[in-house]
Amino acid sequence: MSNILIIKHGSLGDLIQANGAMEDIKKTHKKSNILLLTSSQYFSFMSKCPYIDKVIIDKRLPRWNLLYLYKLKKLLSSYNFSHVFDLQNSSRTKFYRKYILNLAKWSSTETTLMPGQKKSEFDEVAVLQRMEFQLKKSGIKIENVKKSNLNWAVSNIRHITKDFINKKYILIFPFCSLKLIRKKWPFYSILISQLKAKYNSKYNIVIAPGPNEINESKSLNAQTILNKGKSLDISELISLIKDASFIVANDTGPAHICCHMNKPGLVLFGSHTSAHKVSIESEKFKPISVKDLNLLKAETVMEEIKKVLN
Repeated sequence: MSNILIIKHGSLGDLIQANGAMEDIKKTHKKSNILLLTSSQYFSFMSKCPYIDKVIIDKRLPRWNLLYLYKLKKLLSSYNFSHVFDLQNSSRTKFYRKYILNLAKWSSTETTLMPGQKKSEFDEVAVLQRMEFQLKKSGIKIENVKKSNLNWAVSNIRHITKDFINKKYILIFPFCSLKLIRKKWPFYSILISQLKAKYNSKYNIVIAPGPNEINESKSLNAQTILNKGKSLDISELISLIKDASFIVANDTGPAHICCHMNKPGLVLFGSHTSAHKVSIESEKFKPISVKDLNLLKAETVMEEIKKVLN
C-alpha cells in the first residue's frame, strides 16, 4: 500500500476549506494511506478526520535550524511517499519540495500553472477554484472540493451549553487575529444591544471566544460559551455552530465553518479582500461587503438579520 502526503499547515479557515479536497484525494486513492503534515494545534482535530490515516506535526521551526530540517527530512523520507499534494502553497512548502522531499509527483500551485501564467495571476482566482484546478490536473476526481463535509466533527455538547443556553441562539464571532485587525468590525457591542432589544425573548446571544479572546469577551453583553473555563476545541466549536439559528462573523476561521455548513448568517468584509476570493459565501451564509468596516453601521447589519429572522 502506497503512502500519500497532504501538506496543510493552517490557518483554521484554510484547513476547514481543504477538507473537501482531502476527501476527494482519499476517494481517488482508496488503497493508499493518506498522511497530513500540519501544525501542532490541529493534530487532535485532524486525527479524527475520516479522510486522513495519520497526522504528522510540523513545528515549522526556522529554516536555519538544520537539525530540525534533517530530522523532518528523515521522518518524511521514511514513508516513501508516492505523491505529495501541497495544499499550503507557501514559500516554506516550496522549500520543502526542493530540499526535503524532491518527488516527481508533487502537486502544487506551480505545477498547476498554464504555460506563461504567473503565480500572482493564479492567486487572484477564488481559493476553492484554485484548489479544484490543482486537483484536477493531478488526476483527482472532483466531488467535494467546494463543499467540505464537517459532519464527522460534530458531537453532542449539551453538557457544555446547558448552563449557558436555554433557548435558540444567535452566535456572534466578533474577534480576529491581532495581526489582521483590519478584518474586525468595531460595532458588535451595539449590534448585540439591538439583538437583545428585539429578540431577547426568543434567542440567547452567544459568543465563543478563542484562548486569546476570553478577556475581551467579558466586555461584550453576551453569553460566553466556555468548557470548564477554557475555549471550545475545534470539534466543539463546529458543534456549537451547527445548532445556531443565525451567525454574524468577521472574515475568520469560524466564518469558513459557517459557510461550509451553510448556516444562516452574515460575514462582514472590508476592503482587505472579497468573499469571492476567499470563497466564503453559500446559499444561506451571505457577505456584507463595504470599502470601510468602520463605516458599516450596526443598523445596516440588523436590517439584514431581520430579513431572515422575522
